[in-house]
Amino acid sequence: MTERKPAGVSFESWVDKQIRESEQRGDFSRLPGFGKPLEGLDRPYDEAWWIKAKMQREGLSVLPPSLALRKEAEEALAAVPGARTEGEVRRMLTEVNEKIAEAVRRPPPGPLLKLKPFDVEALVQEWRTARRST
Repeated sequence: MTERKPAGVSFESWVDKQIRESEQRGDFSRLPGFGKPLEGLDRPYDEAWWIKAKMQREGLSVLPPSLALRKEAEEALAAVPGARTEGEVRRMLTEVNEKIAEAVRRPPPGPLLKLKPFDVEALVQEWRTARRST
């Protein structure tokens, strides 16, 4: 912890002294990223840069609920061919269909949903056909 600024000393000269003493002790050379270019200097300033950086480090993303549901539906549809059993296919599609039905009844905030429930029987039949041909 640094000492308090003494009375009668200008703030600027006191800060300059603190910085100079830290440089002499080598405090700055031990900081992470020392000698490396600063990230993002070539991009326009974004007030939420630190939030976005934290979310990227944590592996998080925030989508409006309607877009998140669209993404979930796409992922479920893409996972169907890899399902091992018919029950698994039905379970995945039924879970997504329930969420879609709820979103149709009470639209979530964000862009339009533009989704309709999957035809589970038709997709199960496609899955069976693909299984027989392999």
